[in-house]
Amino acid sequence: MEKWEMVKAICTIAGFYLFLELVLGVTCPILYFTGISCAGCGMSRAWMCLLHLDFAGAFYYHPLFWIPGVGAALFPFWNRIPKNLKRVLLVIACILFLGVYIWRMLDVTDTIVVFQPENGILAKVFFRLIQK
Repeated sequence: MEKWEMVKAICTIAGFYLFLELVLGVTCPILYFTGISCAGCGMSRAWMCLLHLDFAGAFYYHPLFWIPGVGAALFPFWNRIPKNLKRVLLVIACILFLGVYIWRMLDVTDTIVVFQPENGILAKVFFRLIQK
């Protein structure tokens, strides 16, 4: 994928999310549809805290909030990075996100990441259909 195609894809996704939030009031489509938080849950709130220089709040909402910033800094140089190093960086990021996600899902005191499939729109639609 060429660099400008990637930029267009990112802008399209960002536009879609802005539409969902500003027009429909859906702040997280994954949570809205499934009732289950995703591995990036809390990331937006963490960045808002960071913008207010509230580092403790940023780590509270998502301890890996800094990874997208590192990715954005590497983006202009991505084609110059050796393929093996790219793979290692992506695998490390995925393992970190998965590990934090599992940790937060297992922590019953965590109020950021939730597992409530009964509150997702898919479950509500499904149960209404089977009740008819």
